[in-house]
Amino acid sequence: MTDSTPFLSQSEELSDESKQPSSLDETIEQCIGHFGPAQLLQAILVSLAWAFDGQQTFVSVFTDAQPTWHCTPSDGGRTSSCNSSSSFSDLCQLPGDDPSWAWDKPIYTSIISEWGLQCASSLIRGLPASSFFFGCLLGGLVLATLADSSLGRKNLLVLSCAVMSASGILIVFSNNIWIYSALKLFNGVGRSTIGTCSLVLCTELVGKRWRGQVGVLGFIFFALGFLSLPLIAYINRDSSWRTIYFYTSVPTIFYTILVHFYVRESPRWLFVRGRKEEAVSILKSISPAGLTLSFSNLVVEKESWNIDTYSALKILLSKKWACQRLCVIMVVIFGTGMVYYGMPLGLGNLSFNLYFSVAFNAISELPASLATFFLVDRVNRKDSVLVLCVLSGGCSILCVLVETVSTVLQVGLELVSYFSACTALNIMLIFTLELFPTSVRNSALSTARQAPVLGGTFSPVLVAAARSNGFISYGIFGLAIGVCGLFVLLLPETKGKPISDTMDEEEHRQI
Repeated sequence: MTDSTPFLSQSEELSDESKQPSSLDETIEQCIGHFGPAQLLQAILVSLAWAFDGQQTFVSVFTDAQPTWHCTPSDGGRTSSCNSSSSFSDLCQLPGDDPSWAWDKPIYTSIISEWGLQCASSLIRGLPASSFFFGCLLGGLVLATLADSSLGRKNLLVLSCAVMSASGILIVFSNNIWIYSALKLFNGVGRSTIGTCSLVLCTELVGKRWRGQVGVLGFIFFALGFLSLPLIAYINRDSSWRTIYFYTSVPTIFYTILVHFYVRESPRWLFVRGRKEEAVSILKSISPAGLTLSFSNLVVEKESWNIDTYSALKILLSKKWACQRLCVIMVVIFGTGMVYYGMPLGLGNLSFNLYFSVAFNAISELPASLATFFLVDRVNRKDSVLVLCVLSGGCSILCVLVETVSTVLQVGLELVSYFSACTALNIMLIFTLELFPTSVRNSALSTARQAPVLGGTFSPVLVAAARSNGFISYGIFGLAIGVCGLFVLLLPETKGKPISDTMDEEEHRQI
């Protein structure tokens, strides 16, 4: 297919043919290297998906919370079989219908009290959250490559948001923990590729100068979505736990419609897929006005392998350099994921107000995003991640050691550990984008994101078990991120370097 479509470039016309960019990456840099209003609007629309992702990821902190209880006086003004100073384990020795004790809030404010799970095993109580993370793991493996093959970034983002919102609404009608857990699994499947598609699409709509900064937008929206949870939960603190799911799922439906009609597909992906006219049209719509750059002489280097649904994953595993990078990335991100997903779930075990604890953790994500914004432009990726992982691991272990010393100090150390893990994870996601070419980038990032999800799958069980031994959660979290973070030294540095569009191009750059 021939194409002589004139294209808009930067403010001066490139009349000298020798100045025309020769590669796809150079051509796109000429077109969108300077950040314009249209790109900003697209970046905001795409990154907004992270807010709904954040809500669904941590909503179980409130809906599955361990409610507080109290002893009720007997008719004679004395407590009967209940002792007001009893620990929660003593509650399990009392019959569920014993009138000598009662929940502090209405029974329907948590799944624990509504379904009588207060004395169930840690596996049962952690099942819904673990099912959610297992769904994320399953969805990441099944859906991830669709963004690189048939659907593209935008369409997979729309599909993922639709599945997540629909399953969230269906959760409202759950009447036992088994149905609830099954729907949480589907909720996780839908959520699994939202962050990946959003981050990849967002960064492929801008030049390399703005990749890191635009990528941070998603992290900021995720933090805002997380921060909205304690507010929604507090407003509905005496209402059913189902209300929280309703208020966090319905807005996602409207957002899905907005993405379908107003968000643009990645021009890089369209070029690699051979859809040149669509790519040029999109570049025209998002680039600053005032240029005439032609694509007629541009030869797009195509892959030497056919792209189908799972070929992207196959090629990642068959190429030694790609497989090594992916394995190292997954080890590092697994450690950060243990802290990132596990610590918020374990806040109920601290002797501190749950609403404030979650709010502080959510607020700490905002400076983590700002720290990411600062670090990606000034410090090497490897150095940043290494220091942050060691810091997070040390503070997490200290949380256990100071448990009997000071609650305020314990919460402070928890916040530093969580902040460091958030920043490290943010930088690792941007790092991963830059380590793989366009043709497999979404598959590589989505596969890498399954590592923290795998860590998150174990976290709810560890948190439930940690009610009797604090080291089982925060101690293990600290050891995991500290040790796994050391593996980042095995990766090549990417700061300030151009990104490739095909596997062959990336291999040529390594020669």
